Amino acid sequence: MTKYIRRAAAICLVLLVALLVNAARVQVFQAKRLRDNPADRRVAIQRYDRPRGDILVQGKPVTGSKDTKEPLRYERTYKNGPLYAPVTGYASQTYGTSFVEHAEDDVLSGTAPMLAPLPLWDDISRTQEPGGDVETTLNAAAQEAAFAGLGDKKGAVAAIDPTNGKILALVSTPSYDPGVISGTGSAAHDAWSTLNAASTKPMLNRAIRETYPPGSTFKVVTAAAALEQGVVDSIDTPTDTPDPYPLPGTSTELHNESASAACENATLEYALQVSCNTVFARLGVQVGLHGMVKAAEDFGFNDGGVRIPMTAARSNFDTDMDRSQLAMSSIGQFNTAATPLQMAMVAAAVANGGTIMRPHLVDRTTTHGGATVSTTGGSTYKQAMSPYTAAQLQRMMVDVVEKGTGANARIPGATVGGKTGTAQNGVHNEGTPYAWFLSYAQADDASAPQVAVAVVVEDASADRADISGGGNAAPIARAVMEAVLDHH
Repeated sequence: MTKYIRRAAAICLVLLVALLVNAARVQVFQAKRLRDNPADRRVAIQRYDRPRGDILVQGKPVTGSKDTKEPLRYERTYKNGPLYAPVTGYASQTYGTSFVEHAEDDVLSGTAPMLAPLPLWDDISRTQEPGGDVETTLNAAAQEAAFAGLGDKKGAVAAIDPTNGKILALVSTPSYDPGVISGTGSAAHDAWSTLNAASTKPMLNRAIRETYPPGSTFKVVTAAAALEQGVVDSIDTPTDTPDPYPLPGTSTELHNESASAACENATLEYALQVSCNTVFARLGVQVGLHGMVKAAEDFGFNDGGVRIPMTAARSNFDTDMDRSQLAMSSIGQFNTAATPLQMAMVAAAVANGGTIMRPHLVDRTTTHGGATVSTTGGSTYKQAMSPYTAAQLQRMMVDVVEKGTGANARIPGATVGGKTGTAQNGVHNEGTPYAWFLSYAQADDASAPQVAVAVVVEDASADRADISGGGNAAPIARAVMEAVLDHH
């Protein structure tokens, strides 16, 4: 009898071990897969059983949560949704998250381990912390000025503090209200379908996810390359440029948009002031492919890893071109393409003595009670050029505003540097040109420039002259800069 008892006990022990091993397999190794299974509604119910943390602008929430009394209890709401949509993105019970809502989801949803009072506290207590808050770097007045300036036009604005990389405004129009897709019902589904089918692409973040030919605003990069490479020894020295300029290896002649501009043999300073295509195309060829690629990449082109914290699209400057293509690329055409954020970084580099600070949208994250969880300090992204070259470009960009095509950006009581641009668009350039303006501003009583801005207007009603950037985009940039200067 004892023998049978021992055998039964052994079998029971084996079954017990097998049970424990299987439980460990399920709870440890398969936990994530089971938790992420869409058929398991417990995770979703737990996720939405408490209010989500808020995204803040200058200490005030631009998001909220409402109690629906449904199984997925709390639904995301937005204050001034279209104004801040390019920053917040959406947090939808059906379609997930995007932009800051996505990048900082663990903090906002309360799942970030850093929110717990002690390490592993949530695992031990089987509780979840209340959602934390995300404080952005935005300047509310600048954001509103950019949004109002664009109005019903397609376009985008990016504004940066050159000294620390804080993004002060990030606007894309037309926009949408993220709150209409927050829930799970048919209304949210219909709104999602309508938004995605719209020809105006309201959910496209044109400020960081769309690239445009930068046109004449790219001449700032070409000017920096020419100065850094020693192709011109002074901004006051004649460049020996013909007008028109024969594109190398072709029978095509490049002309200047303004017939009144005296671009033949113009100095670099005058050429930027009146935006001579011929001068900058020739300078790009003289710098050479390697030098122009290096200059563009020193400003951030060809970098697909810029996160603010959401990833920005890669701005492009081709690395393999013949000399005629290089000439056109050097005036912001051919395959050259940039996001408005990238061009704001170009203006910021000039304003900040050649140093580009890493752009960022999140200033800090906090617990629900306001205790700081993390902060984002200013850090150097790239050294685009020497301080001497930057000082020369500052002088030239100020001349653009004071004497040239950027007069609409002037601000009393401040030094403003700028560059207009009109980028050709469409097959055979038959589309309406894009109007560009990039600029920076420093109040007369300030010790350093306070804001750098890039504006692009897709559907500007303007002719092909370079002045269209000054006419359509410069007033928007001025309004944004004034908003920042007034609130400093």
